[in-house]
Amino acid sequence: MSDATPTPSAGRRLARNLALYTVARLGLVAVITAIIMGVAAAVQVSIPLIVALLFGLLIAMPLSLLLFKKLRAQVNRDIAAVDAKRRKDREQLMSRLQGKEEQ
Repeated sequence: MSDATPTPSAGRRLARNLALYTVARLGLVAVITAIIMGVAAAVQVSIPLIVALLFGLLIAMPLSLLLFKKLRAQVNRDIAAVDAKRRKDREQLMSRLQGKEEQ
């Protein structure tokens, strides 16, 4: 592989990091749900799967903010980069529509 491979555009990087963050959060919900179901089975208590999923979701929400802080920060940076590029492109378009020359 070459070291000169182009870096992905901001939009693609955002999509990749957002997908990774989403999968990580869903994985955390699955792990917590499995732990709840496992503990319930170990103490011989019957818990419906939907209840375990809801508790897993409630526990995973704040926990993911702590566990995936770097990934969330990267997604926020990517959103800012995409937004800045969109804003710049819009300003260029508006300037061309108004007949101003770019320098």
